This record gives sequence, structure tokens and C-alpha cells, in this order.
Amino acid sequence: MKYIIILGDGMADYPITALDGRTPLEAAKKPYMDMLAARGRMGLVKTVPDDLPPGSDVANLSVFGYDPHKYYTGRSPLEAVSMGVALGDGDTAFRTNLVTLSDETDFAQKKMVDYSSDEISTDEAHILIQAVEEALGNAFLSFHGGISYRHLMLWHGCDTEYRLTPPHDISGRVVQEYLPGSPIILELMRQSHDVLKDHPVNIERIAQGKHPANTIWIWGQGKKPQLTPFAEKYGKKGAVISAVDLVKGIGICAGMRSIDVEGATGNIHTDFDAKARAAVDALTQDDFVYVHIEAPDECGHRFELENKVRAIELIDEKVVGPIYEALTAKAEAFSMLILPDHPTPLSLGTHTHDPVPFVLYRSGDNGSGKPYSEKNAAGGEYIPHGFELMDYLIGG
Repeated sequence: MKYIIILGDGMADYPITALDGRTPLEAAKKPYMDMLAARGRMGLVKTVPDDLPPGSDVANLSVFGYDPHKYYTGRSPLEAVSMGVALGDGDTAFRTNLVTLSDETDFAQKKMVDYSSDEISTDEAHILIQAVEEALGNAFLSFHGGISYRHLMLWHGCDTEYRLTPPHDISGRVVQEYLPGSPIILELMRQSHDVLKDHPVNIERIAQGKHPANTIWIWGQGKKPQLTPFAEKYGKKGAVISAVDLVKGIGICAGMRSIDVEGATGNIHTDFDAKARAAVDALTQDDFVYVHIEAPDECGHRFELENKVRAIELIDEKVVGPIYEALTAKAEAFSMLILPDHPTPLSLGTHTHDPVPFVLYRSGDNGSGKPYSEKNAAGGEYIPHGFELMDYLIGG
């Protein structure tokens, strides 16, 4: 038996007037998801406990089968693992976004124009992060380049917890009430603006009509994680396919292969076909593959209704369909689980704690249920703890 999870990050949503009261899942043309939901089983799963932040870190840990109350140590350490940045026991890692802030002279009065700096290219971003490292790095603090706008700060010997705000939660807002309480972190952010605002990379971006990456925004801190190996926990050899370091890092911490796919971007312009091909190939040597697709979440954060619907359609057409057809053609026994990690409602532009709809299809299932949607899933089974879902998939 082969096991596949296809996770459309942030797919779940609320009914939208512009879609005649439907959600993007209901509005999208997704014949494969609807077929598998009708033939298989559908329900809701609570991936994020109410007492933890509704981030992709907590939610994906749950879907991977790890109780976040036991295993969660913060977002950035998981990304550090994927980036190959070693964490000592006394180190704290911080996610460091390259963001676009508005032009007000008073730093506290600036607005969060764009948490992704127009999804800046990785090559441009690495030049800017290197400039930050040269200006602000020291024996205790270092900056490391990641993918697009997602980067890392490592603080050696930091033993303090900070309350820090994700920049995608405050799009369009004045940053004053969301600034960090730590004078050190706040000063790093202020100084980064001086380093970056007139950098040649940003001058060229402005000339091209793009948002400049004019400030670092520091958040998502945490310590070195320790996950029980997936193979030990579930008796299955696994692989993870994702464009984002967070999900890749969870897989690596769990002892899985992380498969890099050329053209995987973490947005709607990702190479969906290549991800599907990589998943089918992975299953020739692994029992389990986790395919993570970031695009719907990015569209939700950016309030892009049409793109969110289209992202779901592309996942169905280019990922779910080809994987289903390839395994069916091989007469391979398989179980496929399809779900978001959390909702990213377009009306809010950020994540929520709501349970998410899942589809579980096992080869040979031949039911006659309803299409895949939040509403239809609410009439099915309910799993109160997201980390139990993996037992549901693999244990039956």
C-alpha cells in the first residue's frame, strides 16, 4: 500500500458574495477531488489547537502526525533545518521576511505594504540578506538566505521568549502596535531599513514598478526541534515535496527525504506538473509522500480571489489527477488524503483556527457521496486532534 497526502495550503475559506455565496473550493472546477470525495470518505479535522497560533508550522506538524503540544518549538527552527543552518542547544532561530514598508519618516507609522516584497526573486533576496549580514551581523547574530522573501536570523545564546507578529497578518496596517517588544529586534528592523531602502537592487525594482524589499521583519522564533522519526512512528519510509523550507524542514526532522523540484516556487506560478511527477517517482522507492502546495495560501494572504480559485483548479488538474491516474494505471494499492493545513479566508487575509475539510480515498472505494467542500465535509466525520489523522490514513 502506498500513502499520499496532497496538501493545498490555505485552501479552505468562508462563503464569498462575489462567488454567489460559495467558497473557492465550491466554485473551483475540480473533478478529481470531487470524484474522490464522492467515492471515498469526507470530514473535518481540527489541525490547530485553540491555544496555539494558527500557523502553517503548527498545522503541518499536526498533519504529519506530530502532536504540536508535544513537538512544537517554533516555526523558524524547522526552516533552519531545511536550509542547512545548524542550531546549537542555546540558539534561537527567527524567520526574517524581506518586506515592503511605506515611506513615512517615523518607523512606527509605516504601513505593511507587502509582506513578500512582490514575491521577490531568490537571487535578488540573497544579495539583500548578504547586505544585512554585512551591516548587522556579529558574533551573536547572523542572517541566512532562504527562498524568495523567507529568510533566517540566528541568535546565539538567546534565552528569552518574544511575542512577535507575522507580517502577513498585518497587511495594509500601520505597524506601530505590532512592533516587537525587544529593543534589540526593533533596532535591527529599523537599521535594516537604512541598509536596504537605497540599495541598488531596490532602486532597480522600483524602476521596474515592483515593491522594494526595504526592511527585514523578524518573527516566528524557536529552538532546535526533536521529532520522533516517521519510520519509527508509523513504520513507513517517506518523502516530502515542497517549495517552502518550513514543510521541508518538518520532513527532514522526521527523517524523510526532501525532494527538490525544479520550478517549484511556493506561489501560483509553481511547476505543478513537476511536483506530480516527482511524487509518482518517489513512490517507486518510498511508502509515503507528502506533497505540499503553497499557492492557495499565498493567494489568500494577497486577497486574490480569482487566483485562489485557479490555484485549487490547478492542484486538481495537474497534481491530484495525474497522481491518481498513474497509480491506478499501475494497479497500485494506495490511500490518498487531500486537505488544507488551515483556512486562509480571503475576507481576512490570514489564517484561522477553523477545522478543515479532508478527503480520504482508498483505491477501490466506490461510494456515491457529495463533492468536496467545507459544507459537505461538515456532514461527515470529525477528527478533533489533527495529529490523529495520520493514524487514520495509515492505520485505517
